[in-house]
Amino acid sequence: MTVILGIESSCDETAAALVTSDRVILSHRLAGQEAEHRPFGGVVPEIAARAHVEVLAPLIEAALADAGMHLDDVDAIAATAGPGLIGGVMVGLVTAKALCHAASKPLIAVNHLEGHALSPRLADPTLGFPYLLLLVSGGHCQLLLVSGVGQYRRLATTIDDAAGEAFDKTAKVLGLGFPGGPAVEAAATIGRAGAVPLPRPLLGSAEPHFSFAGLKSAVLRAHESGLHSAQDIAASFQQAVVDCLIDRTRRALELAPEATALVVAGGVAANKAIRAALEALAATNGLPFAAPPLWLCTDNAAMIGWAGAERFEAGLFDGLDFEARPRWPLDPQAEKVRGAGVKA
Repeated sequence: MTVILGIESSCDETAAALVTSDRVILSHRLAGQEAEHRPFGGVVPEIAARAHVEVLAPLIEAALADAGMHLDDVDAIAATAGPGLIGGVMVGLVTAKALCHAASKPLIAVNHLEGHALSPRLADPTLGFPYLLLLVSGGHCQLLLVSGVGQYRRLATTIDDAAGEAFDKTAKVLGLGFPGGPAVEAAATIGRAGAVPLPRPLLGSAEPHFSFAGLKSAVLRAHESGLHSAQDIAASFQQAVVDCLIDRTRRALELAPEATALVVAGGVAANKAIRAALEALAATNGLPFAAPPLWLCTDNAAMIGWAGAERFEAGLFDGLDFEARPRWPLDPQAEKVRGAGVKA
């Protein structure tokens, strides 16, 4: 049994976890930064990096203590090495390098997106390759065929904004608070999804790419009109996002007939309406549906530890000279798509 220490610090969550190769989470410690960023309505990179520095070492010590282990008991240390806010990524990666050097442990530099992509396998031991993954978070919205550890073929990405970013901006426009995703989802439960006519960008397009910039603009116009309640706008916005995600995922399934399951991961995968719609789509296509538990959808160190365990078993290690990466696509060979500001 392999034991991996996982470290996550790519955005505004600092986390450390001990995970085994047989899918046991021995411990998990997480420190959020909602209070620090709430006055600004979003994550401030400098504040986030400073918070990581302050809490990461105590979190690692606590995670080891919770598991009744010492650093010498760990087989390897896995840390998010990108993509993400570069200051935070550097804090976690440099800490991991120092621990590896001090304890003579191998380093596993984990792509944060791979952490999300493999997290459903931590929760579901029956999930095998290949599967179609909808990776949907604050900074990314992609459809990927996952054929194995380190084997990703990107079928689609956003040509402008990610769905999670659209949720956050909608929450800010409507004054619903921070973090935006849960705030919009809560407001949507008491709003009417058909009350506000909003666009569904790229719906029906032959290419399975996403676009949410126009939807964000439409939300702003609806709010400024004064004709609709925040709850109705939230519900209508959420339904528009669901419709876009389902339509684009349906198209991707047509392009990847070899997929044996439909999987969703990433922070936005915690949205219950999105999960329910994807599960129905999978059933319509005769495929099993897999999604991590809600707490594994948002940024956490357990998924980084699990990705490290999967890479450890595959013999994939990294040198202490591995550099932090603010951008790091899972499929570097994917063709560029039209539009500026592509979140690839």
